[in-house]
Amino acid sequence: MKYALLLIAAILFATPVSAEDYEKGPNGGLMLDVAGIDAELLTSGNTVTINAFEAFKAKPVSTKGYVGAVLIAGGSARETVTLAPQGENSLKGDAKNPIPAGATITLTIKTAEGKSGQAKFKK
Repeated sequence: MKYALLLIAAILFATPVSAEDYEKGPNGGLMLDVAGIDAELLTSGNTVTINAFEAFKAKPVSTKGYVGAVLIAGGSARETVTLAPQGENSLKGDAKNPIPAGATITLTIKTAEGKSGQAKFKK
C-alpha cells in the first residue's frame, strides 16, 4: 500500500512524456519509449497490459523485478491500477471498470535496473 501511494504521488507531481505520434507495437498496441525500453499499451475490457521491448527493437525484455502503475482518466473518473509482472515481458493489472474509449492512460514504471519514467497514452 505504501508503495502504491508513492506511485500515485509520482504520477501527480512528475511531468509525463507525451507524443503526438505513437509507434505501433508488435501486438498492435500503442508504443512509446520510457525508462530505456519501448512500452506497448494494450487494453481489453478492464485489463491493462504493458509489454516491454528493447528500445527501437521488437525484442522482448524480461519484466522480472519491474514495478509499475497506470492512472486511467476518462471524463471525470480517475483510477490508479497497480501493474504486476505477468509472463515473460508483460506487466498487467485490472481496473474496477472497463476502460473507456478516449481515456488517457499515464504509465509510471521502474525497471529492475532502477531506471524510472512516465509515458502518457491516449486510448
